[in-house]
Amino acid sequence: MTTDAGGIVGEFLSLKESTDADVLAMQCGDFYEFFADDAELVADELDLKVSQKSSHGSSYPMAGVPLSELTPYLTALVERGYRVAVAEQYETDDGHAREIERVVSPGTVVDPDGAEARYLAAVEHEANADGDPWGVAFAEVTTGRFHAAAVSDLDDVRAELHRFSPVELLPGPGVREDDARLADLRDSTDARLTLHEAEAFAPGRARHRLGDHFGQQALGAVGLDADPAVAAAGAVLHYVEETGAGVLASMTRLGGLDPGGRVALDATTQRNLELIETMQGDSTGTLLSTLDHTETAAGTRLLREWLTRPQRDRAELERRGAAVAAFAGAALARDRLLDALDGTADLERLAARATSGSAGPRDLVAVRSALGRLPELAAAIDGTDLADSPVPDVLARPDQAAARDLHDELREALAEEPPGSIAGDGGVIARGYNEELDELVAEYEEAVEWLDTLAEREKRRHGLSHVSVDRNKTDGYYIQVGKSVAGQVPEHYREIKTLKNSKRFVTEELEERERAVLRMEERREDLERRIFEEVRERVAGEAELLQDVGRALAELDVLAALGHHAATNDWTRPEFTDDDELRIEAGRHPVVEQTTDFVPNDLDMDRERGFLIVTGPNMSGKSTYMRQCALIALLAQTGSFVPADAATLPLVDGIYTRVGALDELAQGRSTFMVEMQELSNILHSATEDSLVILDEVGRGTATYDGISIAWAATEYLHNEVRAKTLFATHYHELTALAEHLPRVANVHVAAEERDGDVTFLRRVREGPTDRSYGVHVADLAGVPGPVVGRADDVLDRLREEKAIEAKGSGGGDEDAGGTTQAVFDLSAGQFAGAGGGDGDRGDDGGETGRDETGGTFAAHAGNGAAATSAVAESERDPAVEEVLTALRGTDLTEMSPVELMATVQEWQDRLDDE
Repeated sequence: MTTDAGGIVGEFLSLKESTDADVLAMQCGDFYEFFADDAELVADELDLKVSQKSSHGSSYPMAGVPLSELTPYLTALVERGYRVAVAEQYETDDGHAREIERVVSPGTVVDPDGAEARYLAAVEHEANADGDPWGVAFAEVTTGRFHAAAVSDLDDVRAELHRFSPVELLPGPGVREDDARLADLRDSTDARLTLHEAEAFAPGRARHRLGDHFGQQALGAVGLDADPAVAAAGAVLHYVEETGAGVLASMTRLGGLDPGGRVALDATTQRNLELIETMQGDSTGTLLSTLDHTETAAGTRLLREWLTRPQRDRAELERRGAAVAAFAGAALARDRLLDALDGTADLERLAARATSGSAGPRDLVAVRSALGRLPELAAAIDGTDLADSPVPDVLARPDQAAARDLHDELREALAEEPPGSIAGDGGVIARGYNEELDELVAEYEEAVEWLDTLAEREKRRHGLSHVSVDRNKTDGYYIQVGKSVAGQVPEHYREIKTLKNSKRFVTEELEERERAVLRMEERREDLERRIFEEVRERVAGEAELLQDVGRALAELDVLAALGHHAATNDWTRPEFTDDDELRIEAGRHPVVEQTTDFVPNDLDMDRERGFLIVTGPNMSGKSTYMRQCALIALLAQTGSFVPADAATLPLVDGIYTRVGALDELAQGRSTFMVEMQELSNILHSATEDSLVILDEVGRGTATYDGISIAWAATEYLHNEVRAKTLFATHYHELTALAEHLPRVANVHVAAEERDGDVTFLRRVREGPTDRSYGVHVADLAGVPGPVVGRADDVLDRLREEKAIEAKGSGGGDEDAGGTTQAVFDLSAGQFAGAGGGDGDRGDDGGETGRDETGGTFAAHAGNGAAATSAVAESERDPAVEEVLTALRGTDLTEMSPVELMATVQEWQDRLDDE
């Protein structure tokens, strides 16, 4: 950047050129200033007033915020996706100088507004890596959480990105070198993409950096061996250090993602089951919002983690289930414990603030208060039914003695209600903690008392009335006398200001006392700041302890919340089995039951009955039924109770869903392409221990293409994958598979039709159905009556295999030739041709017409056979004649679609053999 500006503006522009941040905030005395384009940007984003600053004959836009108010403005900018550099001012021999001390980005802001986790992520790819070629890392700088792992493919990367929902993402050089790969990653997340220096991803440097920070044994302990994973983790650590967030000390543990111990939930499944947000992107109406009765921000974060990372460790699930059962059955103890948790500070985030040096006096008081809740929580548990459950073990997990020592030290060090910041009038450090400070405070208070009583002494000494002593920034300490008696003041009073109704004076003694007070205030502020910083360092040194306590309190919060929901919603504790049984009695959808009079349904699956084809009318509840089954399995493997009268389930290793589809036209993917990609992922990823939910497959293409895909997918899932599967479909032809595939069974959602009115019963019953009632749903949706009536007529004719009249060729008057007789070929899914209104009659009684090439076509009702060719019978091959004879003798009304397809396949094989 070239500029003619000098002075402050020139210094600002020079610093801005040296950073790759989007915005620069530069300290100028008591303000942080923004100049030029940055001033215009922050004015628009933050509604700040813009003024002009002249520099070397040019004028530049200028905006600013007070020194003490930078944090909320900074947070607002980074939460909008900007990276903000902060330049601090310091003293030099020549005056002032400024230097960029930190860069605050969406993933490194230490003081976010909300309670939600704000993860910083990195992704690296190495095609020739030994092992998995993708590496992912996630760090939450406000809580110190740090996770990294190697994953096998881009779908796994997408799943982790969806689960952690990072606000900032660092793509590695192996990702950036491939435009398509980078674009795919960009489409997988709403996070800001930051191009961090490639050297930070070098595996050797990253391994060394991680070993120095977490310990040389940490990588092996969590199985972090693959270069891409090491590179991603090292880059995150380097980025946090480079931005100057100051929170590295709070990152005390390196954790893996433990995919082998978790239930696989890809991004599509998390979206379809509406775990964290609905299909419309809302947070209300989700599983999280339904279950979130937690009292703390950390509890909400942990509940989200449990829902998006269900467990496969049976012992852990039994432990959680026993704790939830205890809370569900001990209402008074549960309420007492939740009351004790209410308002508890977020210790994980306070630990990060302490290590970054940004924690203020009230933050440390919040730490003290949270640690002080531990005895109260223990008392809420002792002597109740909770005492005989795993609940006390959760509370005992942190080092209680260390927590008590830190609490006691903070109680001794900090005042009961300190101010928000350290100032000359003190009030942060408690009396008795530091002897030097106590002596200084006593001296200061004596001086202030002399000033507070000066007015009364002056009144008595000089017989004055209307006398007061006060202080302001302009005049310092002064004696104010009413104008009516101002002429009576003694000679040693020196006037400094005349007001409308009074005059202000000072004396030599008052000025000397003022100087002494100012010196003491300065000494007190310096001493209090030094003592406070020592206390804060002591707290920062216990970051790991605070994280342990914070996580224990969060777990208690979640377990109590789940117990509350179970008790108030009549949920039951699931039982886990080593057999292949999945039995749910009177299961309900955990979210939908909150707003409707829900009709419960059973689910019965086992080794011999592992694939259910679910049929039934549109809007009858098939999707809700299948999703509730998936959600019950998921809830069971979070350790929660489930919405059912009883539930026995195996542990699943993954839940996969294909429910509806949206166009992704911007990425070149139509609805059908998205559907097929989701199906492909399921067929590649699911195992015999998985649960698969398919809500329609093949609906986005031609009828027979769709049936073929659905048929083949059913066979593959049944024969090869063998996952427990619920498959809802309107392809009623698939129901015949129950007669041929041993593990396939049919169920349907019942409907009742009387006098043309359809009632959806919402009950799941055994066996198939052959009606979808789509025209009825169209009527419910408000489709115009003529369209609904015509659709009913067309549907009736299709069922009777009659020709359909294509209306609209002559103005709509059927008697005037406005109707064209046409034949709809069900096998081809299209009209075969059109003829006159009456049509021509063939010799065999079928209706005939002309196709576009002048040839004839025919459609037959009842037992009619297909039109014969013009080849003379004497010239026909005997095998062809045999097939034609069989064709003529085929009664379509007596054959199911499956039988017909099998017969046609047999004929085709015989002809191919010839």
